[in-house]
Amino acid sequence: MGLVLGLASLFGPASALSQQAESDPGAAAPADPAVESTAAKTGPDKHIFGVVPNYRTADDSKPFAPLTSRQKFAIGFKDSFDWPVYFVSRAFAALSQIENQNPSFGQGMEGYAKRYAGSYLDQMGGNMMTESIMPWLLREDPRYFRRVQGSKWSRAGYAASRILVTRTDAGRNRFNFSEVVGNSIATAASNLYYPDTRNVTDNSRKLGIQLATDAFSNILKEFWPDVKRRLFQKRAAGRT
Repeated sequence: MGLVLGLASLFGPASALSQQAESDPGAAAPADPAVESTAAKTGPDKHIFGVVPNYRTADDSKPFAPLTSRQKFAIGFKDSFDWPVYFVSRAFAALSQIENQNPSFGQGMEGYAKRYAGSYLDQMGGNMMTESIMPWLLREDPRYFRRVQGSKWSRAGYAASRILVTRTDAGRNRFNFSEVVGNSIATAASNLYYPDTRNVTDNSRKLGIQLATDAFSNILKEFWPDVKRRLFQKRAAGRT
């Protein structure tokens, strides 16, 4: 609920912070010294709202520099083995248990354990394929480059569209094969441990959910610095 309210306040017409960011896209932090001091102490965010992994966000206004193969695999490993992934896997497993997805898993602790393992493998497989293996093979950049400039809705549209557009290691834009093909391979591989959902319809649904999740994740990455600065401003104002 807090996440939804944060985004709603960001997109609202009364968001002075967003208007400030649009008029001065190069501003890295608000003018309030207390806010700047807090931001300097925290350093680069590794988690959005303290939970969502944020290891592959870059600023589009800075000069482009390609990642090495080692850096691409480091991103995939961090996103796959970061502590929030285990809690998210538990939540998805619980939802799957309630809805009795893949009924051959059964119920009880045994069924939940199988669903938890499947949920974690889904996330790890998707991360490694789209952020490490495919970018390495295809020489594509797995990072999300924040636009920062423009209206809120244009930035949101840009963020969502990055699941279809990426950069090559040469800095050129092209179709995001790593995202689409990588998630397709991960979805196909999931048939090995999901015995009840191996048809085309189920696989298409799983792929669609994964692409939609990644699109929403990009939107969070685009606006999180704006939301964070707004939160810092409120805290600074409360102390005065």
